Amino acid sequence: MQTVATKKMTNLDVIRGAIAAKMDSAAFNSWIAPLDFEIVDNALVLRAQNQFSVDFINSVHRNTLESVAGEYGLTLDICVRGAKISKAQIANDNNVQKYTPVATTVADAGAFDAFIASDENTFVLSACKKVAAGGVSFSPLFIYGASGSGKSLLAGCIRDASAGRVVMMTGGGFVSEFTRSLQNHNVFAFKDYCRNCDTFILDDVNALAGKRATTDEFVQLIIDLRNAGKNIVLTANTTPNNLTGFDRRIQSLFASGLVADVAMPNENVKRVMLMRAGVSANVANALAGRVSSDGHMIAGVATKIRAYAELMGTDVTVELAEHLLADTLKKSKTPIAMVHDMCDKLGVSYDAICGAGRNRSLVLSRGIMMAVLKGATKLSLAEIGQYVGDRDHATVMYALKQIEKQSTSDLVLNAQIKELIAEYK
Repeated sequence: MQTVATKKMTNLDVIRGAIAAKMDSAAFNSWIAPLDFEIVDNALVLRAQNQFSVDFINSVHRNTLESVAGEYGLTLDICVRGAKISKAQIANDNNVQKYTPVATTVADAGAFDAFIASDENTFVLSACKKVAAGGVSFSPLFIYGASGSGKSLLAGCIRDASAGRVVMMTGGGFVSEFTRSLQNHNVFAFKDYCRNCDTFILDDVNALAGKRATTDEFVQLIIDLRNAGKNIVLTANTTPNNLTGFDRRIQSLFASGLVADVAMPNENVKRVMLMRAGVSANVANALAGRVSSDGHMIAGVATKIRAYAELMGTDVTVELAEHLLADTLKKSKTPIAMVHDMCDKLGVSYDAICGAGRNRSLVLSRGIMMAVLKGATKLSLAEIGQYVGDRDHATVMYALKQIEKQSTSDLVLNAQIKELIAEYK
């Protein structure tokens, strides 16, 4: 038996295969496969190319690696290539670590009445209130919408209305804090900080795209929180299936709870937003139809009007407001102006729309624009093609058929197209 155990213990290929069997293939190929495997003094030694890899593997995959090493009677050591083996290099959950998040100034969103809901947003608002009230049957709640639709405001409302402990971070903040914890060797304290909560909110998941180490840690965080029955709220500018920079496994995890969209402010919502911000009723009524359906833009318009009134000591009339906002208010609804405006609403660049890109999100945005131009103008298909990158009649016809087929089964997409057509007619 001792001979058999020794052979198993020294067969690194068998050990490597046992590790691969217990891990996700993408994580194994990214982090474990590139390591140098060696057995030294009854220890499985894994050597990485740099300290960052050592810290990350220790923080995310150490339990799995130790479990496999133990099956072969081995301890585990992970170190940088060329470094001497030292027990001090072994990350240990029992080490006393402290983590203090970077101080940030976060504006209070207040109660949910801070979010002015149109009929299209009743569902997502109800879901957010349910999360804030306590445990829910769906987790994560994935909120998506274009920039300026109110995703961050809803996330802030959940944070402020929840009774338990809430951890809220931006996507960029999570990336920087995780990286900082690796550099400061207190990653376990950071992990505890994120998990020791009743509700975890990440605003702008898109910021994690392409950041492999951070994404792996975040996915494990989501799994741990969900298994513990905690509430999870994620926001992004598109649906989970259309997120770029994430593999299918992660997209399906994000979509495994409740996915809800936030519609852009309609004319009535814009009017109420302006009036709540201190703009007089007659000015708000005049501007509501000419301000872009973007919450950030509307807030900027209100700020400019208030600032002028305070600095100049005079009331702002409709005529004065139009003069002040000449560079902001919508002008003639030409087809090219419509396309540029829709680029802002859908979160894509005009160059990308006119380019040859074929990713799903871009193709969908391009199709929406063609459908809106067809419904809101009297342009021919060939003329529509000229405004979205000089595409020919057949290409436009095919795109319109595809978007019509998709909108038949996607009520949200269908409502979005109808709303844009009504706005541009």
